[in-house]
Amino acid sequence: MVKRKIAVRVRKAHRYLGLFLGVQFLMWTISGLYFSWTDIDEIHGDHFRKPSNEVTSFKDLKSPSDMVKGQSITSVELRSIAGKPFYWINRKQLFDAQTGIFKKEISKDEALSITKKYMLPELKVSHIERIEEVGRHSEYRGRPLPAYAISYDAPENIVAYVSVKDGAFQALRHRDWRWFDFLWMTHTMDYKGRDDFNTLILRTFSLLGLVTVLSGFLLWFTSSPTVRKIKKK
Repeated sequence: MVKRKIAVRVRKAHRYLGLFLGVQFLMWTISGLYFSWTDIDEIHGDHFRKPSNEVTSFKDLKSPSDMVKGQSITSVELRSIAGKPFYWINRKQLFDAQTGIFKKEISKDEALSITKKYMLPELKVSHIERIEEVGRHSEYRGRPLPAYAISYDAPENIVAYVSVKDGAFQALRHRDWRWFDFLWMTHTMDYKGRDDFNTLILRTFSLLGLVTVLSGFLLWFTSSPTVRKIKKK
């Protein structure tokens, strides 16, 4: 009688745990299938980019040390913006490499010229906007702000992002990337940053999932005719 009560309790616990965790188990399965059947290069949007970028060379460049007199230089990057050379010094200051003039930020036209270096020429720009915060552009999270969001007239809803302060091409987002991002969110259960595998909710569901599986084994053990026959022998 006691064993029967235990079996009933285990069966009830297994049933409700399965019902509670079922949706998340389903999302883990769907997202896992999606990841295994997709090409990660397409998710990155490589098929919307030019195969390679031409290396641009410049002459008559000033020394970076002349532009930040009295300051130590920890890093220098030479960048081409609208066909002109610029130094990105210490990851915080942009200078014209030929005149030495400090550049506070790039313009919309300069941002468009930067995207032309990376994006396929057949893609047509529909509009460009400056964003000061992520807001509805959550796909740009974790990147430098402010930035220009350049949208293209394409069914894939393509958007390219260029940093305002340093003129760097930051990210390319499109429809399939957003699907991947959504499913990755459901997989990691990190609904903000997407990449944290140590969230409390993920740990909780993982432990409950283990309990559900173990309760299933226990349910089989307590209710299996085969086990009962072995015990009688």
